[in-house]
Amino acid sequence: MKSKDIRYSCRHCNSEVGSIPLSSAEEIIRELQKAEEGQGERFLEYDENGSMTVRCICEQCEQSMRMNPDYYALRKWIQ
Repeated sequence: MKSKDIRYSCRHCNSEVGSIPLSSAEEIIRELQKAEEGQGERFLEYDENGSMTVRCICEQCEQSMRMNPDYYALRKWIQ
């Protein structure tokens, strides 16, 4: 991953889901920031270099959550 990419990472297992070039993502960033307003949970994280990570849910964790609905109540269920 280049430093000018936006990284997508699972908020539960921390696996990397993918990345997109920052230069092609201005509209995505605006929509994510707008969606994050008023939310108790943070979707965007920034590191000391200004790199951005979007916290999402990977397919494996989503499948586990569907099979175990109680997991939806937990912010992070993988320790």
